[in-house]
Amino acid sequence: MSSELRPETRTVHVPHVTVEGSRPIAVPIYQTSGFVFDDPALMAESMGRPDKSFFYGRYSNPTVRSLEEAVSGLEGGAGAIATGSGMGAINTVLLGLLKPGDHMVAQNSLYGGTAAMLNELVARFGMEVSYVPENDPAALRAAVRPQTRLLYMETISNPMTLVADLPAMCATARELGILSVVDNTFASPLLCRPIEHGADIVVHSSTKYLSGHTDVVGGIAVFADEELYQRVWRFNIELGASPDPFAAWLTLRGMQTLALRMERHCANARILATRLAEHPAVAAVHWPGLASHPSYELAGKLLSGCGGVFSFDLTGGREAGERFMSSVRLALLAPSLGGVETLILHPATTSHRSLNAEELRRSGIGEGTVRIAVGIEHPEDLWADLQRALA
Repeated sequence: MSSELRPETRTVHVPHVTVEGSRPIAVPIYQTSGFVFDDPALMAESMGRPDKSFFYGRYSNPTVRSLEEAVSGLEGGAGAIATGSGMGAINTVLLGLLKPGDHMVAQNSLYGGTAAMLNELVARFGMEVSYVPENDPAALRAAVRPQTRLLYMETISNPMTLVADLPAMCATARELGILSVVDNTFASPLLCRPIEHGADIVVHSSTKYLSGHTDVVGGIAVFADEELYQRVWRFNIELGASPDPFAAWLTLRGMQTLALRMERHCANARILATRLAEHPAVAAVHWPGLASHPSYELAGKLLSGCGGVFSFDLTGGREAGERFMSSVRLALLAPSLGGVETLILHPATTSHRSLNAEELRRSGIGEGTVRIAVGIEHPEDLWADLQRALA
């Protein structure tokens, strides 16, 4: 037919190559906004379920679905929804499951963006949030009301690295009839899989360890239950927090080295945390791999590694923290974590700046607290840089 068409039309309707007899090694990037159908009934049916034919980029995409299936498989879930950012995944879950007047329970120490969003839910929609320790089922039981819908936790909290007692807290939530949502970003599926410990939903900022190269922003939510997955998926296609196929492809490419990177992140963090704990300029180090950490025993039971992010308090308070961060040369003063480079920041004025003094105190963040996301550089080079800055 194309030979009968005029040039103006043929430039629009280009041929599509069908791969037969072989397949690509890497997942292709399906950089298209929509998909063409030959069957009107199939086109209509594809709009109603995430496991039908691809319809429109906001609903799904082959590259995006490859990412969703890969992460869902790692976490042991029934399905996953990829989003344009980590906060997109968190908001997809919270807004998809909560309504005005609902109540939820969250652990005391949370990522600043999550804490800010919970405050928005309270202010805008009349919801209520109660905060409890991450390892206290009795406190959870006391906080639950008839209007309580879910429990929100972090496997390893940002930035104080407290480890949630997932088996106990998720079991209590299930007994009380509420859903449990766990942010597994700091651990990744290589160090912990919350669904195996009773979680209903797991969220990640795939910007971090999953992609691993500080070149993409993304998020993903994994569901233990098929019905719950379908329910939130239907909400998400209206919310529109969908990822770009190229971002999904970059994340897939990064995930192929996740196991190798996590091993190095954890090993480097252990060296630096141990040495910093002995330095006279450091008042405390918050990493669950240290025996002095309150989550040390639980981390040994729950995690296959203690992660590459930790925080430490300088003896000189905020002034010492600012002086330290302005003195590092190899470590980079930048947001985010989980990439191959070592990054540092001051939580009270950056990642958790939206928290008031009481909320910072509840999270354990002090004026001299510094968070370090340890990369995969040689540990002796990193230690030399930190020593110079501390001096």
